[in-house]
Parts: sequence; C-alpha cells; structure tokens
Amino acid sequence: MFDERPATDAPDESGLPEAPQEALLDAYSRAVAGVADSVGPAVVRVQSGPTGRRAGLGSGVVIAGDGLVLTNSHVVAGARRVRVGLAEGGDSEAEVLGDDPATDLALLRVALPRGTSAASLGDSKRLQRGHLVVAIGNPLGFESTITAGIVSALGRSLRSQSGHLIDDVIQTDVALNPGNSGGALVAASGQVVGINTAMIAGAQGLAFAVSSNTARFVIGEFIAHGRVRRAHLGIAAQTVPLPRRVARLIQAGAHAVRIGELQPGGAAERAGLRLGDLLVALDGVTIAGADDLLRLLGADRIGRPVEVSLLREGRLMTRTVTAQERTQPAA
Repeated sequence: MFDERPATDAPDESGLPEAPQEALLDAYSRAVAGVADSVGPAVVRVQSGPTGRRAGLGSGVVIAGDGLVLTNSHVVAGARRVRVGLAEGGDSEAEVLGDDPATDLALLRVALPRGTSAASLGDSKRLQRGHLVVAIGNPLGFESTITAGIVSALGRSLRSQSGHLIDDVIQTDVALNPGNSGGALVAASGQVVGINTAMIAGAQGLAFAVSSNTARFVIGEFIAHGRVRRAHLGIAAQTVPLPRRVARLIQAGAHAVRIGELQPGGAAERAGLRLGDLLVALDGVTIAGADDLLRLLGADRIGRPVEVSLLREGRLMTRTVTAQERTQPAA
C-alpha cells in the first residue's frame, strides 16, 4: 500500500518532520519579534559629541517613564549633558545623573513625551547558557536594529575600552557593532537582562553586556548619592558554578566567585588571597556571584576588616581583608 501521509510530514535531511521544524522556527521568530515590538521603542540614540560626529554615538534604554535612561559610561565619554534621540523621532538634551566607569554604566535624565515606552529590568541571575537573547541598538548609526543569539557564558570579567575591569559580564554570540553600546540585551520574556557594552574587534561571536543585576545596584547608588562609592578587595571577580556536592557540604550557594586577577599590593594580596581562590561568603553572607560581591562591598565597608570565606584546593578557610575604597583610574 502507498503511504498516504501528507508530504509535509516527511522527514528532511535533519531527520525531523517538516511540520515540527516549521513550528520551532515560528516559535523562535515569534519570540524575537515580540521582544522587538515590546522593547524596541524604549531603546534610544545617545550622542555625546557634536551632531554628525560618529565618536560618542551609542544607544540607551529608557527604564522609567519619568525620563531615566541607562547607557554606557564610554558612550557618555565624561560629558555632563548629551543628546538623546527617541525611536519614534525627535531628540532632546539629557542630563548625566551618574557615570561609573568601573561598571561602564551611566544614568541620564531627559524630558520624554507622554506615553514613551519604558523597558523593565529583569533578574540576570535567571539566565543560563544557551538562553535566547536579543540585542537592540543603533549599530553604525542604523537605528532600531535587532540581532539575536544565545548566552555563551556568564560571570565573565572584561576590561573595558577605558581600561576599567568590569565584573559579572554576560558573554553572547549576538552580532554587535559600534553604536550598539548602551543598548538593551533582552531575554525572551521581554525583560532587559543586560546593557551591551563591547565586542572583540576581529572576532566573531564574542559580545558582552553588563548584567541587569549590576545595573540595578548602580542605578540605586546614582539616585541616592549621584555616584557609586564602594569598597574593593583588589581582585577581578568571576562567577563560576560550584559542584552540587561541595555546595551542600559547605552550605553555600550554587555559584561562587573565583579570583581571576589580583591587584598588586591590593587588600586581597596583602591578606594572603590567591589566584583561583573561590569566595563563598563575606562576613557570613553567602556570595552567589560577582553581582552579590559588588552589592555587599558598599561604602559602609570601606576601611573595615571583612571576613572572607573561601575554598582553596578543596579546603574551606577564612581570611580577614581590610577593604579599600575603589578608586577610578585616570581617564
């Protein structure tokens, strides 16, 4: 007997029936299109130099309807006022409320028309490798451009264009170009999980974003104090997973912070911390990632000894470190 099944159900070279493949493609397309429609209008153009000059041209994300815009520090480039161009047309002058090169983030305030779309900051800790993410920005001046890809790695440390070392960075394979800086990295849920900050020149599939959880902390400091005053241990922090058995044994979280770099003569080096040490708690509070460490090292710990619990060669130990105020290198 002849097989009377419709031809669309026949498997192709991948071994999957054609209809399910179309369904998968439609789901992917719907997710990307949904993100573009919901978050795209909240992504703006930010220009810190004279009109027509490419330098200082980047992107920003409206995060509150009363005119708060989040962007990169290197896009602002030390300016106190910049121009913001809306996705729906028109531009206005914006005030720089805060600028933090240590996280490559800056916060602007601009007068927005009534009804301007605002994006929602999500929880970057919920991201996993392989999750779909969409970048929205103005690469090379082409406004409202979207590109999609996946999360390649989490908890990276990255040295920014200005030489500052940024912790808790998200690595993706999303296509980015100059002008994407300061734009939104959005999860399939439609929430912003990162602020795009850099791509590696000459490389393909290597792009980076500052996590939304780091951004939340920095925004709070900007609004409260106009700047981020923080303690520092003198390390570069990288978020890494802890084996489940080890985490249960020492009653730690699923992740820890690995020391990827020690500042010569810094607080951690003087206290005997080493490259590769895994930090699991600070003053008895579990550290679940680099953003937790950033949050815990607030201004109240500057000049104070803090007790750091760490794993070294399979052994749990503590060290006392006197935290220093984090200073910004000269521009």
